[in-house]
Amino acid sequence: MNTHAPNIRPVIRQLDEAAINRIAAGEVVERPASAVKELVENAIDAGARRIGIDIADGGKTLIRVTDDGCGIADGDLALALSRHATSKIDGSDLLNIHTFGFRGEALPSLGAVGRLTITSRAAGAAGAEITVTGGEMGPVRPAAINTGTVITLRDLFYATPARLKFLRTDRAEGQAIGDVIKRLAMAEPYVRFELREVSDAPRTIFKAEAQSGAPTEALRARLGDVIGADFIANAIPIDAAREGLHLTGFAALPTYSRGAAVTQFLYVNGRPVRDKLLTVALRAAYFDFLSRDRHPAAALFVDCDPQLVDVNVHPAKSEVRFRDPGTARGLIVSGLRHALADAGHRASTTVADATLGAMRPEPTEPRVYQMDRPSLGPRPAPTGFAELAQDFSAQVEPVVEDDPADLPLGVARGQVHENYIIAQTATGMVLVDQHAAHERLVYEKLKRQMAENGVPAQALLIPEIVTLSAGDRARLLDASDDLAGMGLTLEPFGGDAVAVRETPAILGEVDAKALVLDVVDELTDQGSSQSVQSRIEAILSRVACHGSVRSGRRMHAEEMNALLREMEATPHSGQCNHGRPTYVELKLADIERLFGRT
Repeated sequence: MNTHAPNIRPVIRQLDEAAINRIAAGEVVERPASAVKELVENAIDAGARRIGIDIADGGKTLIRVTDDGCGIADGDLALALSRHATSKIDGSDLLNIHTFGFRGEALPSLGAVGRLTITSRAAGAAGAEITVTGGEMGPVRPAAINTGTVITLRDLFYATPARLKFLRTDRAEGQAIGDVIKRLAMAEPYVRFELREVSDAPRTIFKAEAQSGAPTEALRARLGDVIGADFIANAIPIDAAREGLHLTGFAALPTYSRGAAVTQFLYVNGRPVRDKLLTVALRAAYFDFLSRDRHPAAALFVDCDPQLVDVNVHPAKSEVRFRDPGTARGLIVSGLRHALADAGHRASTTVADATLGAMRPEPTEPRVYQMDRPSLGPRPAPTGFAELAQDFSAQVEPVVEDDPADLPLGVARGQVHENYIIAQTATGMVLVDQHAAHERLVYEKLKRQMAENGVPAQALLIPEIVTLSAGDRARLLDASDDLAGMGLTLEPFGGDAVAVRETPAILGEVDAKALVLDVVDELTDQGSSQSVQSRIEAILSRVACHGSVRSGRRMHAEEMNALLREMEATPHSGQCNHGRPTYVELKLADIERLFGRT
């Protein structure tokens, strides 16, 4: 509804500097965590090696960032608080950006909505301090400080009190700040970070000491500090390159999956980003190993020439745009898949931890060891396995001469309940789910055969004509070569329609129109489509399930050992087609602890 009075022309006004800064602050500073992010990124850009962050009341009443960086000369303090004043770029090339900051908006924006004080000293110069309150700048005064900078922000949003109503609890805002610091700490393993709460009950929320050594080892140690030792124990290093893009980092095994996408950290040129293209690519790399309700865990770093990626997309700089999105996506998918294949039959150590936890019942009374039990007189003769056969489903194979020390999955020693193989390794034992393991082996064999021979297509007697919007039709035809490689053949059919000539034979009778619309939806939403491939592989998975060793079948020692050897030689055999583990490995020390022998 138009509320303007008729025939009255609105007046165009030039907003004053205070209003401009408050509007800019609304884009850059959404909450205390946004302010912390901007200030800590400035410290990193200044070359700091020690960064301390103090907060009070979730950052609402106090944020103080202390660093040992290069500092700001006293003559530049007032200029640093001017909008679009920055030392990061000269403005001649907005694509050649090597720093976190470059807009020159953070400090004036913070000064417009809070009480901001900057105390700084550059090497070889005197220390100085300046304060700005609600956009009103005070004079530069001398100050005592070591080389570096201390920025203190008090009473955030006091000048725009309406924004305070949209903030969450102190606890939630403090947690958001912690998340920001952890993401930045992962990208800077050689920098020491410490986040402290300095309100009523002072405490250290997060601390990460500076790492040393080679970049990969420094990153491994830092990720262990931030994400946890379990992640590092079950992650594989990533190192891949394609057309000027370099991918590094660590990705967890599929059996170390999470219930939500909370352990996914993505970086572009060291900058933490929440980019849909990269997130979808990460999911695509694991889609053949995880069920839909599980999510991979990874910390991935994409590095490239700044000219190949535009970081000037969003004021918060959390989104990026690659010059060639397909190359970036393909690098992540192929890099992760090759690394996961190289991991072979590995399963995560947390599988064994969960198994041991399930095997430890809660104690209901003090443990009584055998030596403490009273004598019960003559005992019945021990019952042999032959007598137990009618009550227990188990078989024991004669011990063979193979040396378990040379075999990662050991030597089969028995089978229980006609489904679980027990094998002895050099350091413990392995329990294998024979059906799940063989299902994965058959599935991988079928995929190899299809990759070598292509996907057979079946021609439709009458082509299916599908009408689409002009944009959807263009996206679909752009992907037609990839779709043809999977047995789905399309061609233009005048106007905004396409004709479906062939569909993958393995899918049998298929609703071609529904399949095409699913592909279009994925192309629109994600920029690529896994619909056809996922349907084909779902069929292969079902075929593998029906063609694998069934539960309830007794296997001889030769068969069991052959299955173990094939698992060792087959990529991804550590998990079944749904991401569940195919085997559990228990170390002898863990088994002894179960029986109180430590």
